[in-house]
Amino acid sequence: MLDDILDYIENIRDRPVWQPIPDNVRARFHEAVPTGPADLAAVHDEFMRNILPYTTGNAHPGFMGWVHGGGNVPGILAEMLAAGLNANLGGRDHMPIEVERQIVHWLCQVFEFPDSTSGLFVTGTSMANLLGVLIARTRALGVEVRRKGVGSTEQRLVAYASAAAHGCIAQAMDLSGLGIEALHVIPSNGFGQIDIDALNLAIVQDRIAGLTPFLVVGNAGTVDTGAIDALAVLASIARREKIWFHVDGAIGALAIMAPDIAPRLAGIQEADSIALDFHKWGQVPYDAGFILVRDGTLHRDTFASPAAYLRRETRGLAAGASWPCDFGPDLSRGFRALKTWFTLKVYGTDALGAMISRTCELARYLEIKIATSCELELLAPVSLNIVCFRHRGDDIDRLNAKIVADLHESGIAAPSTTIIGGRLAIRAAIVNHRTEPRDIDAMLNAVLKFGAAAAATSCAA
Repeated sequence: MLDDILDYIENIRDRPVWQPIPDNVRARFHEAVPTGPADLAAVHDEFMRNILPYTTGNAHPGFMGWVHGGGNVPGILAEMLAAGLNANLGGRDHMPIEVERQIVHWLCQVFEFPDSTSGLFVTGTSMANLLGVLIARTRALGVEVRRKGVGSTEQRLVAYASAAAHGCIAQAMDLSGLGIEALHVIPSNGFGQIDIDALNLAIVQDRIAGLTPFLVVGNAGTVDTGAIDALAVLASIARREKIWFHVDGAIGALAIMAPDIAPRLAGIQEADSIALDFHKWGQVPYDAGFILVRDGTLHRDTFASPAAYLRRETRGLAAGASWPCDFGPDLSRGFRALKTWFTLKVYGTDALGAMISRTCELARYLEIKIATSCELELLAPVSLNIVCFRHRGDDIDRLNAKIVADLHESGIAAPSTTIIGGRLAIRAAIVNHRTEPRDIDAMLNAVLKFGAAAAATSCAA
């Protein structure tokens, strides 16, 4: 099984990025629950025939959809070791928790956070952003909000994020009990960044209206275009207004490891909390989200729930004052830290930073190719590693949606789509460390080919 999955990775270029699931294969997964045993080799054979060929494909260098990392071989092996240990990282005194704590310490060095910092592995940045909102809520309303609820206070909290923020920020406001309407959406400027003047005006107007600003969210890479907000300015506003400054760094926070990009993240070091994904630019196998919190005490106060069956002792396996379950909602937690630890130990931040820089160079390469093509047009400035463009033509949104579907079904490349300024865009997010200029060329050539074929079909009709 290990040989087969390593062969799959080694020969990934020989496969289509993605291919449709045949009806007969899909039908096999509607069978009744097994009641008896089966041979392991037979089950593995079924995996090889009916699961492996029909996956998302984000390990493939031609995968440029959404923002998915490509994974790495040390991470695969570490995941096998973690599964063998079967460790529960909810608590108790064992080395896997020390591995997670070491990664917190490493991130403190990377982001220049103090020793008082806490951190926690979660499924992804959507969950990390929710934790950030809940911690900010506790800071604004006090720990009593956990017992009495948000309805017990007369304060009406409001948060701020740009129109380019990920939808999980609004969802976090919903799940926190504050409500989606308590998130005041601030317009973006022409570079996709939050409009600072509009933010300042919104805060003033909200205070006059009797509302209580408690949180501002900055983007270290927006989901649509990769734009980076003026994080240092947002940090200054947060200090002035005495509100929590949270950074959604799912897309770009790890660019702090790339010396040529890190200066553009200036101000992230002043955040109260940072949400990020190791499984994107960090190339750690899914899933490996993370939250870093400057005030570890407040972080703990937001989630710790003492219980007799979780009693802490001074010695033995139950020793330790603070367990990871005190910093988030999960008591049962897998060993996500090990594959991240292996990745950082095997490659080091210098190599990871160089890889991040290369993906941004590939984005600029794609940008130049688009600029020199009469058939294509760029729809947004290229900030990091995300390029939004489209094929020119009639019924243009429908045309580009068709091109992307044709690309997927061809197996050549897999970009995704988004809406930029009311226009459908082909969105190429270059995250995979395996992607090379030839993969960019293959995607562009296919875009032009499918665009020309669609235009010819339209003319014939």
